[in-house]
Amino acid sequence: MTPGLLRVTLLALLCLLPTASVLGVDRATERVSFLNDIVPLLTKLGCNGGGCHGKSTGQAGFKLSLLGFEPEGDYDALVTESRGRRWFPASPARSLLLLKATGVLPHGGGVRLVEGNDDYRTLLTWLEQGAPPSQGDEPRLVNITLEPEQRVFTGPRATQPLRVTAHFSDGATRDVTRRAVYQSNEPDLADVDDQGQIRVHDRHGLFAIMARFGEQIVVFHGTVPKSPLTPEVARQLDHWEQHVARSFVDRHLAAQWRRLAILPAAQSDDREFIRRATLDICGTLPTATEVTEYVDDTRADKRARLIDRLLERPEYASFFALKWADILRNRGQGYSTRYQRAGTTLFAGWIRDSLANNLPYDQFVGSILTATGSQDANPPTVWYRTVRTKADYVESTAQAFLGIRIQCAQCHHHPAERWSQADYYSLAAVFARVGRKGGFADAEVPTSETIYLADEGEVRHPRTGERMSPQPPGGAAFELTRFDDPRRYLAAWMSEPSNPYFARTMVNRMWGHFLGRGIIHPIDDARSTNPPSNPALLDALATQFVADQYDVKQLIRTICNSAAYSLSSIPHDTSRDDVQNYARYYPRRLGAEVLLDAISQVLDVPTKFRASAGEFPLGTRAIELPDEAVPNHFLDVFGRPARNSACECERVDGAALGQTLELVNSSDLQAKLKAEQGYAAQLAKSDRPHDAQVDELFVRLFGRPPRERERVVAVQFLLSQSDRQSAYASLLWSLIATNEFLFNH
Repeated sequence: MTPGLLRVTLLALLCLLPTASVLGVDRATERVSFLNDIVPLLTKLGCNGGGCHGKSTGQAGFKLSLLGFEPEGDYDALVTESRGRRWFPASPARSLLLLKATGVLPHGGGVRLVEGNDDYRTLLTWLEQGAPPSQGDEPRLVNITLEPEQRVFTGPRATQPLRVTAHFSDGATRDVTRRAVYQSNEPDLADVDDQGQIRVHDRHGLFAIMARFGEQIVVFHGTVPKSPLTPEVARQLDHWEQHVARSFVDRHLAAQWRRLAILPAAQSDDREFIRRATLDICGTLPTATEVTEYVDDTRADKRARLIDRLLERPEYASFFALKWADILRNRGQGYSTRYQRAGTTLFAGWIRDSLANNLPYDQFVGSILTATGSQDANPPTVWYRTVRTKADYVESTAQAFLGIRIQCAQCHHHPAERWSQADYYSLAAVFARVGRKGGFADAEVPTSETIYLADEGEVRHPRTGERMSPQPPGGAAFELTRFDDPRRYLAAWMSEPSNPYFARTMVNRMWGHFLGRGIIHPIDDARSTNPPSNPALLDALATQFVADQYDVKQLIRTICNSAAYSLSSIPHDTSRDDVQNYARYYPRRLGAEVLLDAISQVLDVPTKFRASAGEFPLGTRAIELPDEAVPNHFLDVFGRPARNSACECERVDGAALGQTLELVNSSDLQAKLKAEQGYAAQLAKSDRPHDAQVDELFVRLFGRPPRERERVVAVQFLLSQSDRQSAYASLLWSLIATNEFLFNH
């Protein structure tokens, strides 16, 4: 045997020997657990994060499960994969795993370990102990606890150390503060370092800190008041609760304001309120006559009367049908609109009629989930035309009706919540027997399919191959016979009063619609690491909604009749920076369809909507369109959603340069301003004085008369122009482009 071959053979034999005997490591050294020590360490270092080796394709040929949710596979990847190249048994300190992480060798993820620190020693000790796998009888992590769980901070720049304790199946506990991973949900308000030290910034409000160790998550809740609660602020809050508050909604909000030492804005005046409520409930501007009559009404309950009237108007049903058509993905684009329009129109009409007739919300959802038959006989079956894959079933159902973003669990355990792949595919199994037949215009275009319950159908776990039983998220598996439709069991589970998601999601969605921000925000992302800003208020609203038999109109009355909904959008000095606690009304830009209808209304020129099959009847409003595929450039520029998902985030309400250009250059807007029978022409032909007409058009656009300075400037401009219609058109154009018109406030 040659000397070189002898050296290779000896090295190979050394690699087969127990590392402790080779290196002389003390066997009394505490054993490092791969599951309880190494996997959490890799998570802390970011190695198994979604931006590194934890992403679906891995990184640089090395792949780990996201956040260590599949430790068996991770062990193989670290120790045996690629002929064990990442671990060097003869000299563990020279293992590729350590050399890369410490930056001795080039590493795309940069330096992750500092040689000699506690994390480095833990990893090195495990390698020196022979990189043992987890044993079947070793203690398992049961849960983690956090100290403290909450705190009210007394001033800016305050700090708070956290302590995380792990509890194991053998009753043992261990301080894992330095091994946990932390994340703030409001980093501008408070951040946290990798040692669990919280630091508060110069803002006030509420925040949460997530702490993760292994598969367990705990949340710290922090409150940062504006300043200490002074006797004067306390006195004013007492007065507000006694003389302004109208319901439990206001009392829960006032309790929050007291903790934060902030005061609410003043109540809005009648002109502000009628414009706000009419836009929020009906998606429509009030007319000048409606404003005048409401302002002149002297009855004490006129706001409640207004809300009741608005809920009975057809525009209410049309406006909220538009909202639900977005969520339910009633879309024509992507297929042949010529074939799709009949179905989308039927479904849009069914949604509108259900809202107009105040169909209880649990029945509304149940009718969609359990729909069978054809679109002609049962329009909710159109939902199954777009929602047709396992991913569609799970993600649309969870996000639309339960407020859960479970998408991550399709491929791996959810990184910020309890949901696993088993949860994902158990919900998919509820829809495994959805059958379809007929209704195809050609090989690829589904039109009027018939939906039925098939005799067979199954879903298997993609990793284990296990056949999944139909089961709702967080609930028990359904006990079914072959004759039972699992979808009906899902609908019944949803409407149970004890369901922790269903009613809360709906009241949060409605609260977000009327107050501008959900109590859980985003509104369809309920998880322990994204807590509600006012848990007591959310629970109270949900409890009342269930007690009212899921009456949607009554829920709207509850919200809109609160004093909180009537607050001015101009904040009190103590709550100027508030974006979480509803101490004022949060202004927001009108949605695309509402804005186009508002422009058409004030200019008295309806929009002509065209489709492949011809024009819609003149006078059709944008909020009445059956789907998103009706061509209109203005709607697209101002954020009309494509309805590709159940997320309301598809609708874009933020400002963009294209919107400004559209207001400046839109041929449709210019045509409305120049129309012979339009409002600008009517004003030009009238022999009334300019100041009277300026008063009228301000009420028409803003719901209020002009301020004296506005009246003077407007009249001076009109007098300076030789072309009377062009002058009025220019004045109207400039006012339409203002924030006061473009926003609901």
